Amino acid sequence: MRLRNKPWAREKIEAHPQYIVPNPEGHAGNWQEVFNNNNPLYIEVGTGKGQFVTEMAKAHPDINFIGVELYESVIISALDRLIEADLPNVKLLNVDARNLGQYFAKGDVSRVYLNFSDPWPKNRHEKRRLTYRTFLKLYEDIMPDGSEIHFKTDNQGLFEFSLRSFSEYGMLLTFVSLDLHSSDFKGNIMTEYEEKFSAKGQRIYRAEAKYR
Repeated sequence: MRLRNKPWAREKIEAHPQYIVPNPEGHAGNWQEVFNNNNPLYIEVGTGKGQFVTEMAKAHPDINFIGVELYESVIISALDRLIEADLPNVKLLNVDARNLGQYFAKGDVSRVYLNFSDPWPKNRHEKRRLTYRTFLKLYEDIMPDGSEIHFKTDNQGLFEFSLRSFSEYGMLLTFVSLDLHSSDFKGNIMTEYEEKFSAKGQRIYRAEAKYR
């Protein structure tokens, strides 16, 4: 993904700490204080422009959501969505997902969403895929036992790799769809990419994998 540099993005991020949490490492183990409730916390890793996490927060007011996004020039679009929606149960983190363990303690996160992650198609880059085993260990370390990852992609190669990665890690596949939009799955909330790809007739793949 080619990103356009937006030199003003950092200033805008810092001006809205009520939406993009500054110094998130200080909240590990205490995210209930950030949201002022004890509701479950779900995170989306690679939240992009924020459509999914914002719409999920609207649909599930009894769940807290955090969108994790590395790129400043992308997360400001998610910030604009949050400013407009002004939802109490969604926040953003402008951090690297490889450091999730610094921001969340064991049991903080009840579910992880991975939506249309970069497929990193070359074999030598497989360790960068968000479903690679080192990332699966990161997610496991911040969730209670028996928690789930929910994964969507339009990329068949990444989907096949991810199913294999989940299985080899010892996870239980509880849901697999090779064509989500033609299935009877209820409650699907689409991302920006999902709307774009499905409009072109591309197949959307979805899986749910549970830690044992």
